[in-house]
Amino acid sequence: MSANNELIVLTDLMLLTVIVQRGYGDLVAQVALDAGVQGATVFHGQGTGVPQKYLGLLSLTVNTEKEIVYIVVPAEQADRLFERVFVSAKMDTPGMGILWLSRLEKMATYVPHEVAARFGVHRSERGR
Repeated sequence: MSANNELIVLTDLMLLTVIVQRGYGDLVAQVALDAGVQGATVFHGQGTGVPQKYLGLLSLTVNTEKEIVYIVVPAEQADRLFERVFVSAKMDTPGMGILWLSRLEKMATYVPHEVAARFGVHRSERGR
């Protein structure tokens, strides 16, 4: 079977979704790369934030320009990365952002065999 006809499905993965103030997306991606993750996707968005009347006491305004970061991470590394991102993106500061973890049932993309060997892997032929 040629490599083009092989479908490698990865399991036991988590998706870390991070929404941060504009300018922090690259920082979050770098934290993930430094932690050994294979990559991250950063894109721009716009949100509404917390109504300013709640943040007025703190003299803060919430910028509606956001960056969203998707990071696929092995389940056993997810909690550690979650904490690293929280700290590095200053999520303990009001209005800085939000992050959450979601379990991925399965994921498929081109994966070199040596990388796939480190994860839960299922192989099948396409079209079955």
